[in-house]
Amino acid sequence: MALTGRRSDAPAGAGSSRLRASLMLGASGLCLAVLLAGGTLDAARAQSGLNPNLVQNIAAEDEQLLLEAAQVTYDFDRDVIVASGRVQVYYAGYTLDADQLVFDRGVGTLTARGNVVMVEPGGNVVQSRELTLSEDFAEGFANALQIDTPERTRFLAEKATRTQGNTTTIENGLYTVYTRETPHPEKPPLWRIRAAKIIHDQQEQMIYYEDASFEFFGQPIAYLPYLSMPDPTVKRKSGFLIPSGVFNDKLGYGVTLPYYWALDPHYDLTTSLTPLSKQGVLGSAQFRHRLANGQYTFSGAGIFQGRPGEFVGTSGDTRWRGAINTTGTFSLSPNWEYGWDITVKSDRRVLSDYDMTMLGNDNETSEIYLEGSTDRNGLSVRAYSFSLSQEDYVSTGNNATPALFSSVGSSLQDKQPFVMPVIDYDHVFEDPIFGGEFSTTANFTSLTRAETDAFRPTGTTTDRFRGIDGTFSRLSGEANWRRSFIDPLGQVFTPFAYARGDLFFIASADNDVGALTSDSFVGRAMPAAGLEYRYPWLVGFTGGNQIIEPIAQVIVRPDEASIGELPNEDAQSIVFDSTTLFDWDKFSGFDRAEGGSRVNTGLRYKLQFDNGQYLSALIGRSYHIAGENSYTTTDILGSTQDSGLATGQSDYVTSMYMDTQYGVRFGAQARLDDEDFRVRRLQAQAAATYGPVVSSVAYAFLGAQPNLGINDPREEIVGSTSLRLEENWRIFGHLRYDLENKDIVQNGIGLGYDDEGFSMSVSYGEDRSDSSEQTDRTIYLRLGLRTIGNTQFSSGTN
Repeated sequence: MALTGRRSDAPAGAGSSRLRASLMLGASGLCLAVLLAGGTLDAARAQSGLNPNLVQNIAAEDEQLLLEAAQVTYDFDRDVIVASGRVQVYYAGYTLDADQLVFDRGVGTLTARGNVVMVEPGGNVVQSRELTLSEDFAEGFANALQIDTPERTRFLAEKATRTQGNTTTIENGLYTVYTRETPHPEKPPLWRIRAAKIIHDQQEQMIYYEDASFEFFGQPIAYLPYLSMPDPTVKRKSGFLIPSGVFNDKLGYGVTLPYYWALDPHYDLTTSLTPLSKQGVLGSAQFRHRLANGQYTFSGAGIFQGRPGEFVGTSGDTRWRGAINTTGTFSLSPNWEYGWDITVKSDRRVLSDYDMTMLGNDNETSEIYLEGSTDRNGLSVRAYSFSLSQEDYVSTGNNATPALFSSVGSSLQDKQPFVMPVIDYDHVFEDPIFGGEFSTTANFTSLTRAETDAFRPTGTTTDRFRGIDGTFSRLSGEANWRRSFIDPLGQVFTPFAYARGDLFFIASADNDVGALTSDSFVGRAMPAAGLEYRYPWLVGFTGGNQIIEPIAQVIVRPDEASIGELPNEDAQSIVFDSTTLFDWDKFSGFDRAEGGSRVNTGLRYKLQFDNGQYLSALIGRSYHIAGENSYTTTDILGSTQDSGLATGQSDYVTSMYMDTQYGVRFGAQARLDDEDFRVRRLQAQAAATYGPVVSSVAYAFLGAQPNLGINDPREEIVGSTSLRLEENWRIFGHLRYDLENKDIVQNGIGLGYDDEGFSMSVSYGEDRSDSSEQTDRTIYLRLGLRTIGNTQFSSGTN
């Protein structure tokens, strides 16, 4: 078996003279300097020692050596030098400790005995009862050897021999990774490889195991007559990676066999074949290339399906299926970057059905971009396309089929736009203008859609439009100014003003959209001025303080022009909550421009303790005071009527955040009806860590939005937890529950083990989020052995 790939990762004699020594010697000096140099040592011939990376190089001829020992003796008759009594040697970055050090000049060997510990410049630690080396370090022998590497791997051997300055042979050896010290050192490591012989070829940077077995908790579980792998210092090497398994009721059984090609230090290729019992062989490949100024990848996967009928009723019911993807990120200069992420699929579901490919299963958005930024400027140019994974469907929900347009669930891909380009520019002027901050913003967006995306809410006769076919372009520019004043009482006054202009171009629009303007060019302007007032009160007490801050904001501006006559692509999501309460324009994009005069008010409170605990809260509402309310007058989508801003007095918005500093955090935002305080929108989340338990829970409630075709409220709760059973074991689970329909959407449970050398998890999950599919059940097993690799097995049915 060859997993060769790694992707990324003596006592003195008679007639002796005795010295009590602490010596600093040059490489050509007396005693041990002669021992190491042997006259003159060619540094180019110095090789590694006994372990996989033992000795890399001996210093130059004038390198100094420091020897410390209780005594040093020289036997002239036998030509033997002996240092004994807590011997320490420091030389060329090496440190050697031993009870005794003997250099036999007659045979040219150096022998360290008793509690031998040698630390190399590279960080390897060698321990042995006895260590013998030739004078040029090319040959060697050791008994009871242990080698610990900086990569936290460990070799153990009864004896080891080094030959030819390159090959180390370990007899009856063990290889494993080591973790922190354990109170039971006699306990075997979690996993290890035992072999009759372990051969390390330093030149090849390979380790070969003969007559090996893989042991788990000290017990052999697999016999491996032959095994090879790169040594721990190798981060990238060509060879097979650990395979992984898969089972799916539509695909059958399969094993993914990956092979890694380390073609160059700067680029590589990973290929894999996955034979599937039902569908044939799935092939995939990924090429990666890193350059001085960036990197790019090319990936692809494909299969000629043996049984396409397993996917009957979907776009996957065809012989040839596949996908390609390319990504890239490059730096043009310290401030400029460009890149891309582009995916092309044979059909909508190929990446979902074959999610074991290197492309993953969520490549619906393709993008090309160029962006640059400084401390005060930012420019980005982007282009997007969207490739859906959702199949067309027959609508049975709240939305009726419009009379003049395709049904709600049909032609979904044609209803997706191509967006190119989207250009955004922001600039903040360095010097104040009239004593205040002045900034500008610009946006240009152009998109093309092949088919109109229309629906008719149940109970109405009005068609609504998420998008219109044809080409729609808009150029927008905005200038903003603001300045803050603080009076002697601590009141903060911030006058502000902005002016915005938009130019719309509409080409080849759907003539059946009667509300849409017939003009090809439409201009719009929106000037505004306002004042914001804040008066924070600080109330101190022993152990903390409180801040009470009333806030008021008034904005004066004319009415929004051409409401309902223009497409709305980027301002469809209207989220009115505490985070947008004091926004000058509460629309999410540029296609809408908030008009009419408005007052926003709120009260903020914060309780802060010296130990870091805090509680903060905000409550407020908005008032329309003059002109036409942009949220009352509907656009072609009707997105604003259920926003909470359509009346003269808005809904109430509130939020609260809390951190106990004891592992519990909580946050919530809510929108309450302006008349009876009924909850219109609520989001809450909490996270807690207590002893071995880590949990989180999130709750969301969204009221009905009949004007958008959503007649029923939506209410869900999502929770996850992990319980550490012992030091390394944990059990985990998650649940997503639809409270409105009393249905479990997703659930799962699993068991995991993690330490420094081994990780394992097994989990079972169910997913019912796709209403067009049956319940998707998945069993997932993951195993990881540090320095060897990871593997996984998944089984899915639906």
